Amino acid sequence: MKNTIEQSAATVISADAFYEHWQGHRRLTRRVIEAFPEEQLFKHSVGGMRPFAEMALELIDLAGTGIKGAATGKWENSENLLHFSPAGTPDTKEELLELWDNVTVAMQTYWPQITPQRFQETDKAFGEYEGTIYSTLLYFVDNEIHHRAQGYVYLRSLGIEPPPFWDRN
Repeated sequence: MKNTIEQSAATVISADAFYEHWQGHRRLTRRVIEAFPEEQLFKHSVGGMRPFAEMALELIDLAGTGIKGAATGKWENSENLLHFSPAGTPDTKEELLELWDNVTVAMQTYWPQITPQRFQETDKAFGEYEGTIYSTLLYFVDNEIHHRAQGYVYLRSLGIEPPPFWDRN
């Protein structure tokens, strides 16, 4: 007797659940930004890594330009873009958090525009990274977790207890 596996399309997580999962990570990363003393946010480094503000700016650009690309298929080159900052690169924690919040608003606008079929489509994010839309979005979340973990190391090196990693409310 020959074993066969029937493949069927199964939804493991709904688009709304994925969005809420991502937003939970974003809420936690925002609290990590808030936990930094202002000067250390922009200057503190461990082992030659970038200051956490630079990592946060990367996350801002990936999420902000990425959500638009995922929804519309129009991918802007994210390098050195600060679409959410009319004044340019932020110099203060307050400005950085404002950028973070502007991206959240953009995400609320673009997320509902991503059709169920679009999640399965293959596209070339930022003109370079080919994959399905859902895999690209998963990468954005994974990248945020990675950089937030670096932020946790920075905070601990400064003697600051980071927010609980499991609390994404």
